Amino acid sequence: MYAVTGATGQLGRLVIAALKEKGLGDQTIALVRDLSKGADLGISTRLFDYDEPETLEPALEGVEKLLLISGSEVGRRVPQHKAVIDAAVRAGVNNIIYTSLLHADTSEIVLAPEHRETEAAIKASGIKYTILRNSWYTENYTGNLGAALANGAIIGSAGDGKLNTANRGDLAQAAANVLVSDGHADKIYELGNDRAYTLAELAAEVSRQSGKPVVYTDLPKAEYAKILQGIGLPAPLAEMLADSDAKAGAGAFADDSGTLGKLLGRPTQTLEQAVAEALK
Repeated sequence: MYAVTGATGQLGRLVIAALKEKGLGDQTIALVRDLSKGADLGISTRLFDYDEPETLEPALEGVEKLLLISGSEVGRRVPQHKAVIDAAVRAGVNNIIYTSLLHADTSEIVLAPEHRETEAAIKASGIKYTILRNSWYTENYTGNLGAALANGAIIGSAGDGKLNTANRGDLAQAAANVLVSDGHADKIYELGNDRAYTLAELAAEVSRQSGKPVVYTDLPKAEYAKILQGIGLPAPLAEMLADSDAKAGAGAFADDSGTLGKLLGRPTQTLEQAVAEALK
């Protein structure tokens, strides 16, 4: 039996869809905080709340492979993840597949330490593991192209950094493939797009496909964070995104291993495809 945490989230829903496409819906359990939100998934759901440890072990009964999708509450993820890992040990789960961060072991991005601690806890548990070190989502850059078209510019702090981002669909498909296949025990995969791009190249592609002039404007990290706050983002989130963008300029989201495409058994989404999808 397979189980997926965070099954009603953006990545989780795509993983569930991929498993159903494989004909494994009846062998998959969606682990959710709110059962009502999982009603439309079309598979068995179980209550699974990181902050209510008593819900964790019972929900893992009969589960052989667990996909632990990293939690969304930055700053609280280590204790939440450890609670899940401890419950998995008690429930007799055989494998944990965890969605980590690209180059988590060396990354200087502010999100990296929580992933490093979680990876260490999984390894210390004695359970067989696979670490999926996911790159930044391509949608983080393409999700608001309307503003770029309106202003004629994409802004950021990544300079000419090479970005091997990956779209959620590819990362979800890769997670599903690993979850249901053998040969991945105790392995760590760095997962990024086959071909890197820069934000200037993204802007050029948006301009080409839209027929409207769009350029990339690089900003100092502090100035970019202020702009993000100005459009309504909380200061900590704005500063985290600006810092991540600046780290991207230094190669934080660069990966030329081609591992994601190998796990997919096909090429990853191209920049052209990502822009076309975002402009629909």
